[in-house]
Amino acid sequence: MSLVQATEPVPVDKLGRTHFIGIGGAGMSGIARVLLQSGVEVSGSDARDSDTLRELEAMGATVHVGHRAEHLGPAETLVVSSAIREDNPELVEAHRRGLRVLPRAAALGALLLGREGVAVSGTHGKTTTTSMIAVVLQHLGTDPGYVIGGKLVTTGLGADAGTGDAIVAEADESDGSFLMLSPKIAVVTNVEADHLDNYSGIEEIHANFASFVDRVERTVIVGIDDPGAREVAELARERGKRVRTYGEAADADYRITRISARGFATEFTLETADAEDPIEGVVAVPGLHNVLNAAAAVAVADELGHDLQVAVEGIADFVGAARRFEPKGEAAGVAVYDSYAHHPTEIEADLRATRAALASLADEAAEQGRPEGRVVALFQPHLYSRTRFFAEEFAAALSLADEVVVMEVYAAREDPEPGVTGELITSRVSHDHVYYVPGREEVVRAVADLTRPGDIVLTMGAGDVTELGPQIVEALS
Repeated sequence: MSLVQATEPVPVDKLGRTHFIGIGGAGMSGIARVLLQSGVEVSGSDARDSDTLRELEAMGATVHVGHRAEHLGPAETLVVSSAIREDNPELVEAHRRGLRVLPRAAALGALLLGREGVAVSGTHGKTTTTSMIAVVLQHLGTDPGYVIGGKLVTTGLGADAGTGDAIVAEADESDGSFLMLSPKIAVVTNVEADHLDNYSGIEEIHANFASFVDRVERTVIVGIDDPGAREVAELARERGKRVRTYGEAADADYRITRISARGFATEFTLETADAEDPIEGVVAVPGLHNVLNAAAAVAVADELGHDLQVAVEGIADFVGAARRFEPKGEAAGVAVYDSYAHHPTEIEADLRATRAALASLADEAAEQGRPEGRVVALFQPHLYSRTRFFAEEFAAALSLADEVVVMEVYAAREDPEPGVTGELITSRVSHDHVYYVPGREEVVRAVADLTRPGDIVLTMGAGDVTELGPQIVEALS
C-alpha cells in the first residue's frame, strides 16, 4: 500500500448513480448504506457473496458477485478502495467511459459536505472515539449520522445517515486519505509513528497532519497529553484555527482527574473552565485511554452547543465497539475479550487497563477464596514491516501480560520477509511465560491450557485472530 492521491469530494446530490467495487467491505458498505439512505442510486460488486451484500440489496442497491465490466450499468460515479487493482474490469470500463472515479475517502468526504461534519483522526482510538461521539449525540436526542470502522454495539450498524445536522466519521491517516475530508470539527487523538510501509518517518506523518489541520473549517479538538498531538494543537493555533484540548494535563480545556477502575468500568471526573463544579462520569470499558476518548466525545458535543452535563451522562450509554475490548464469552471461570490492538501503544493501553480492572476485583476474589486473575495475551502480529519496525516495542508491551502467546505474522497486503516471524517478538519478551505458536489449531489449545479460573484472555491484532475468541471459549468448555 502507499499514500493515495487526494481527490476533492463531490456533493452527494451531484454523484448520480454510484457504483462501488468491493461494496461488501466494512468501509465501502457503510458509505454505500448512507448514500442509499440519502436517496442516491447505488450498485456494487464484490468478489464473494455475504450478508452485507444481501442487506444492501434489501435497501435497494443492485449488487453483483464477481467483477465484470457490464456490472457498471448506467453508473455516473465509481468508488474504489486502494485495494482495487488497475486491471479490474469495472475500473477499466469506467476509465474507458470517462466516468468520475473517486477513492473511498472522497466518497466519505461527500457525506460530510453540507452537514456538521466531525472527523476523528489519530494513530490510535479512532473507532472508539467516533463510536462514543455517536452514542453521546444519540443520548442528546440529535440522531447523528456516523461512519465507523467497526459496528456500533448500541445499533449493530457501522454506518447510518441519521436525521440530525451532525455526522461523525473516522478519518484514516494510514494512507493519507484523511486529506480528502473537509470537516467542520476534527479530533486528533494522538500522533505516533505507524504505517511506516507508507510513510518515510514521523516527519512525513506530522506533515500530513498539518495538511489535515488546514482542511478543518472550524475547530480542532486535540488530546494534549500526547506530544505529537500537542504539536498539532500548536500548529492549528498558528494557522488561526479554534483549538480545544482534552487530557490529564493541567492546561487541558477538558481536564480529566480522579480516574479509578470499578471492575471493567472506569470512573472519572471532568473539569472545565466553564463548569462551576467538576462533573462525575463513568465509561463502561476499562482504561485511561478510554476515558480520554470519552473526554474527546464530550468536547465535540460541547463544541456543537449541547449541554455538558448531559453529554457526560451520555458516555454511560457507550458499551463498546466491535473488536475494541469486545467480550467473546466466558467458560471455566475465564473471560475472553477481543481487541483490535496492533500497535505497541495500543497493546500496552489494553493490558494496563486489564490489569487495573483485575486489581480492582482482587478483594472480591480473596473473599471468594480464589486467586487473583491473571492476564493471558494472544497476539497476532499484523504486517511484516510493522513487526520488523516495532519488535522491541511489541515485546515490551506484551511483557505486561502474565502469559504471552504470539502467532505467526498476518501478512495482509505484504509478502513474507526472511527472518520476520512472531518469534522475533517472543525472543524479546522480558519474562519466561512466553510462547511462539504459529499454528491456528495449536494456538487455541495452548491458550486454553494456560488459563485458570479468574483469568482474562485477550486476543489481540488486526488480522483474523479475532476469529479465535469463540474457539478459545469452546476449548475452555
